[in-house]
Amino acid sequence: MIPLLAGTRILELSAVVMGPFAGQILADLGAEVIKVEPIDGDVARASQPQGKDMPGGMGALYVNNNRNKRALAVDLKSDNGKAIIGKLLRRSDVLLHNMRPDAADRLGLSFDAVAAINPRLIYCSAIGFGQRGRYRGRPAFDDVIQAAAGLAGIAEHNGEDPRFIPTILADKVGALHAVYGILAALVARANGRQDALRVEVPMFEALTSFVLNEHLAGATFQQDGKVGYSRVLSRDRRPYRTRDGWIAVLPYTGEQWRRFLIEAGREDVLNLPWFHQADGRQANIDYLYSVIASVLPQRSSASWLESLSRLDIPCSQVNRLDDLLQDPHLHDVGFFHVSEHYPPGIKRMLPQPVVFGGVTAEADIPPPTLGADTWDVLSECGYSTAEIDDMLTQGIARGPARS
Repeated sequence: MIPLLAGTRILELSAVVMGPFAGQILADLGAEVIKVEPIDGDVARASQPQGKDMPGGMGALYVNNNRNKRALAVDLKSDNGKAIIGKLLRRSDVLLHNMRPDAADRLGLSFDAVAAINPRLIYCSAIGFGQRGRYRGRPAFDDVIQAAAGLAGIAEHNGEDPRFIPTILADKVGALHAVYGILAALVARANGRQDALRVEVPMFEALTSFVLNEHLAGATFQQDGKVGYSRVLSRDRRPYRTRDGWIAVLPYTGEQWRRFLIEAGREDVLNLPWFHQADGRQANIDYLYSVIASVLPQRSSASWLESLSRLDIPCSQVNRLDDLLQDPHLHDVGFFHVSEHYPPGIKRMLPQPVVFGGVTAEADIPPPTLGADTWDVLSECGYSTAEIDDMLTQGIARGPARS
């Protein structure tokens, strides 16, 4: 944990990945994040696999998105549950949720309702589609957004069937947008803004912006301009087969291409009339990539990687997921380090990858069990022992027995 946001309190009402991932990043940066879950918990707690030596409700998807948080379990539909949230809102700087707007409204958590409770609150809703458009209110999960934002369909440019990128990219891109939106709002408040500030993060628009960053291409300048960044869409832009495996190679500058072609024994390409102009190489990128594909099978992966690294040409072996667990660079930087405060059932954790110089990191807090902090949070809100006992007995709140 890096204590840069110490003193900032964030109330997180979210589940699965987009909201929790954003909340975890903010918690990693030192904010106090109180995660509010329904009585049955975030559905990600039931994700597989489950750690053998972990307490119940600790699926890997939950563990990897909820460290450094406090956990409160409460029935948000009950009168007492709504009163608890009201007390927490008055004490918070930020509300982060990924509920559909209509569901938030039914719980009394619309922007207007929340701003009436805390006029200086930052209200961040991580949702599927922007509320000004006709898709507002549609259910949205990662696969749906990958399809809607054009990501799944990119493969069709090469004559292939549409396919999903095998990672939950839309959720994570949305989470990163939520983080910078919240941080910008906190800066605005620190600079004197006093009124409640609404931050809307729609997954569809966020991923569409992400995809079209390079692929807007000719449509940037003409109404009927051609979309698609040709270098990225080339059929031969792919991992290349060597004699004994696969590697990635990306000569980019003219000098890198020159060094590669000499190493590959293809000096003839240097004499082509278009080679020495960047626009010429761009126009003939399919041909250049086909040259890479044709020469790499002549040597082993290790031989190519040694030569390409020596020539300062961007390259890498093609790692499988399990290769990352043994990657020497990740080992050097302590990437999978687990704090001594973590339960023995957790063998690896993913770090906050941004490095801040001159800041002393504090020990991370393990992902909480369901309702782990219910007692403490309710007590801090002013509830008596008898009132908390009564809510636990009635099933309005949930948490471990008081020690």
